[in-house]
Amino acid sequence: MPLKRILEKYGIYIFMFLLLIVASIASPAFLNPSNLRDVFNQVAPLAIVGIGQTFVILAGNEGIDLSVASVMCAVAVIAAIVMEGQNSMFLPVSLLCLLFGLFVGLINGLLITKRKTPPVMTTLGMMILVQGFRYIYSGGAPTGDFPPIMRFLATGSILGFPASMITLSIIGAISIIILRKTNLGRQIYATGGNINTAKLCGYNTDFILTLVYMISGFCSAIAGLYLGGWVGVVDLNVGYGYEIDSIAVVVMGGTSFEGGRGGVLGTIAGVIILRVLYNIILLMHFPITAQYVVKGAVIVLAAYFYTRRKRR
Repeated sequence: MPLKRILEKYGIYIFMFLLLIVASIASPAFLNPSNLRDVFNQVAPLAIVGIGQTFVILAGNEGIDLSVASVMCAVAVIAAIVMEGQNSMFLPVSLLCLLFGLFVGLINGLLITKRKTPPVMTTLGMMILVQGFRYIYSGGAPTGDFPPIMRFLATGSILGFPASMITLSIIGAISIIILRKTNLGRQIYATGGNINTAKLCGYNTDFILTLVYMISGFCSAIAGLYLGGWVGVVDLNVGYGYEIDSIAVVVMGGTSFEGGRGGVLGTIAGVIILRVLYNIILLMHFPITAQYVVKGAVIVLAAYFYTRRKRR
């Protein structure tokens, strides 16, 4: 296989491993078990919401979900207020939060497919709507607490392995199987590749597009529960910026904005790269605001490489 083809296909993974090596050399503290655990715990929420965003972008139709961060924050606020730190409330409230995420995704999908509203405007409006909902629900000053089990799942370890990464591994494996091994996955790629051809093949493209937004909402709800447990305090700005970060890691991971090409593994690699870069900034004692420079550079580079792939 020519070197150029190898770089196009595996470049994101090669860069990820090189970055890990550079991080280890730049700061010996990077390989400290507690630091690695913190990095992994930060990877999980963004990777989970990024997986949902991957489904949306893969399905094409100029699909994008800007409501993910608002869903994450709303879920965290609902969980803290209703659970009130009680483990006994974890399962029923978590189920309620997941249903909330599915409902938001369903509304997004139906508006886009049945009313033909643009995905960007639809999900932007939903982002603001959910934001207003959580302000009204919490009265602008949320109270409550996250139960110990939620904190453990977000920050604890099982046999020395971060519990959050176990959840991410399960969600990632299920997503890969769906996309690569099932008829649903083939229909998602077909819809993203050419929606008119997919219709001629007999695929229910409206159902596919609605479903991917529901998957995105579901993943956002899971990510919100984990992010809330990791932060540990009730905050109306939990998840701020995740809508941009999730899009950036999906595109950086090789998924085409036009749909029909890409996958979950690339997205997870993109998340690891972003989080490791953030961690290096902290370990090297650079100003925390330098993270914005890194994020902007990552998005610009992702756009550049996407344009190159598109031209080819």
